[in-house]
Amino acid sequence: MAKMTPRTLSGFMELLPGPQQQMERIMETLRETYTLYGFTPLDTPIIEASEVLLAKGGGETEKQIYRFQKGDSDLALRFDLTVPLAKYVALHYSDLSFPFRRYQIGKVYRGERAQRGRFREFYQADIDIIGDGKLDILSEAEIPSIIYQVFTRLGLQRFQIRVNNRKILNGFYASLGLTEKSQDIMRTVDKLDKIGAEKVSALLTGEEIGLTEAQAREILDFIAIRGTNAEVLSALAQYQGRSELFDAGLSELTTVVQYLSAFGVPEDHFAVDLTIARGLDYYTGTVYETAMLDHPEIGSICSGGRYDNLAEYYTDKQLPGVGISIGLTRLFYVLGEQKMLNEHLNTAPADVLILPMTEDLSPAIALATRLRAAGVRTQLYGEQKKFKAKMNYADKLGVPYVVFLGDDEIQAGLVACKDMVSGEQTKLDFNATLERIQAGLNERSQGKVIVE
Repeated sequence: MAKMTPRTLSGFMELLPGPQQQMERIMETLRETYTLYGFTPLDTPIIEASEVLLAKGGGETEKQIYRFQKGDSDLALRFDLTVPLAKYVALHYSDLSFPFRRYQIGKVYRGERAQRGRFREFYQADIDIIGDGKLDILSEAEIPSIIYQVFTRLGLQRFQIRVNNRKILNGFYASLGLTEKSQDIMRTVDKLDKIGAEKVSALLTGEEIGLTEAQAREILDFIAIRGTNAEVLSALAQYQGRSELFDAGLSELTTVVQYLSAFGVPEDHFAVDLTIARGLDYYTGTVYETAMLDHPEIGSICSGGRYDNLAEYYTDKQLPGVGISIGLTRLFYVLGEQKMLNEHLNTAPADVLILPMTEDLSPAIALATRLRAAGVRTQLYGEQKKFKAKMNYADKLGVPYVVFLGDDEIQAGLVACKDMVSGEQTKLDFNATLERIQAGLNERSQGKVIVE
């Protein structure tokens, strides 16, 4: 029978054991951090009824969605974690306590063209806070403080959380009488970093948008406001009184900046940036984008914001929320490409490999059981191979410690243990060996996943 050539589909990531351990370490850090802030884990189905996922309508979503029939059922793979969350909250509304705080790390699927750094199957890591009718501004300040904690714990230092408020933008354009054109203007202004102010101005005054040169100049002057957070807020205060919406947004943004400092986020890690707009039809209040300062070409590594009604397509209840999403697979890919994943972290599947040197394996099994009971990940090697092959196996896995257990050790009540990094070998009793292994493992685990 002809053999089939094994292959992984384009746009799907499949990691070797070492990198997979690094990915798991990142997820573990995310879970630990989210839990510290009182978020509960959530796991929604990967497959939903197509009508649930497409409640907002077709367009690009319908083009990218993986959709299929199973019997009489019209089904689809989820394309993000927000729509399933909306369904979940609407469905379980009477059983939930609000504000409802959830985190979810899961795979999503998009049938778009696979290219460098973009995948068809990828992990997203989301957190959201959902209110019942109302949601205090405190939540909009807490979210970026969690972003700061997440990336600091992972090992990133050179990053910046950029914050804005959609009410400021919408209010500003309303004060110019440009509400109907505001979305087109914001899409154009979003190109500022790529094409420069002169070309943006030309687009704004062109036939498609049709602004006057004075309007284009005022918009570009507004967007160009820079400085410390205090200086930007002070400059924005000069626009007060023109629009109630603008004034409300400025009040919210000022509060977020104040609370961020109280949350312990250093000012050099967050900045008020008026170019940040995010989801023109979705976000309604504070919006965030997070950038790696030394790699601006990567774009935002974490983004999100405040929205008014999460589940409007499933319930009449008003459910405002605020949340962020990390494209985890893409981030992991970029970190690997930039050589920013810590190669010195222990990625072995076990901390100790026991090599029995006797025919009777009972003492080795008992030793493995004692080590596991003490929290040491232990693998028992039972294959009948030459000693060199056994050591090569340990070395290839990157196991930190190898234990040899022969008749001499058993009779003396000792454990022979080799540190595979330093080469040092000891023959001590169980308690002393355990203490040595635990101390070494503790030292090895001090590093963070990301190194800059």
